[in-house]
Amino acid sequence: MQIDLPTPMLAGLSPAQFMRKHWQKKPLLVRQAFPEAVPPASLKELAALAARDDVESRLVTAFDGQWKLKHGPVAKLPAMSKPGWTLLVQGLDQHLSAARALMDRFRFVPDARLDDLMLSVASDGGGVGPHFDSYDVFLIQLAGRRRWRIAPQKDAVLRDDVPLKIIANFKPEQDYVLEPGDMLYLPPGWAHDGVAVGAGCMTGSVGFRASTAEGLAAELLPRLLDDVDAAGKLYADPKQPASVQPAEVPADLLAFARKAVEAAVQRPHALERALGEALTEPKAQVWFEPGDVVPPGAGVRLDRKSRMLYDAAHVFLNGESFRAGGRDARLMRQLADQRQLSAADVARLSDGARELLDQWAEDGWVQPDAS
Repeated sequence: MQIDLPTPMLAGLSPAQFMRKHWQKKPLLVRQAFPEAVPPASLKELAALAARDDVESRLVTAFDGQWKLKHGPVAKLPAMSKPGWTLLVQGLDQHLSAARALMDRFRFVPDARLDDLMLSVASDGGGVGPHFDSYDVFLIQLAGRRRWRIAPQKDAVLRDDVPLKIIANFKPEQDYVLEPGDMLYLPPGWAHDGVAVGAGCMTGSVGFRASTAEGLAAELLPRLLDDVDAAGKLYADPKQPASVQPAEVPADLLAFARKAVEAAVQRPHALERALGEALTEPKAQVWFEPGDVVPPGAGVRLDRKSRMLYDAAHVFLNGESFRAGGRDARLMRQLADQRQLSAADVARLSDGARELLDQWAEDGWVQPDAS
């Protein structure tokens, strides 16, 4: 991706300029960011996806002023002629090539932050109420029209009488109606309310990962302990005096525990390995269809559901880490960046790396690519 070239998708800004001027700073409205906008799925296809167990979906209704939320599978949708409902289908990029291609347009943001593409389809007046997200979002109008009201609201108070996180004291400051092809970028924390104007409204939402420090620590600590030698040094206290307060935790035991945790974090590449594995861990509902080894003379491409990253010493794929060096490392990083390798590049892999690639193909993580 040419990050220094201006693009209509970002209102004439280059990706580099957008990241400096807008990312996590201020909104950007782009008229006709995607003039060729075509929904990656029809209403019938979305309904079929929403009915599946392996697809995350939600149905939000506001009939007669009563907000209701139903988590999928959603067996049946209301009629499009009935106002006030919205279907949300999460992770569409994992199931449809067109959705994956649309999300890939935003890979000027690191993959470690990129989460998924959600598609919402709504009847007239449908929406999820005024709310805010803790992450950046690009809202792409794909069909129909949607009115967005937004504000940098700092004093938001949530309603306690509805099953959604709806802001009770929403104070919009800007008002836009998005037509097919238009896009609105919002940084984290910006309050927004999107309401369908007419039936058949489809909006794509490209969302990003944003972990809290505590949440990330909770993910990493178990992985940091995976390789700790359980038969390591035992705690010993030959100088422990007799205690008149037997329930108090000994200071020496606390110091021993602190050193053990610090040692686990400081092991070479331990934190890097844990972070890469956590960032590429598939979501709970993701599963892969087993395949066969890569045929001779074929290239490969990552499966739509695969998450692949790398650092200076590892490549990470779907929650697992692998050490790589030299030409193999360069080619594996190329696979992560481009999400495919040509047949000529596959042929350049060492025997060990080729065996690993075949194992990934059998696991369904990569697919043979004849193109």
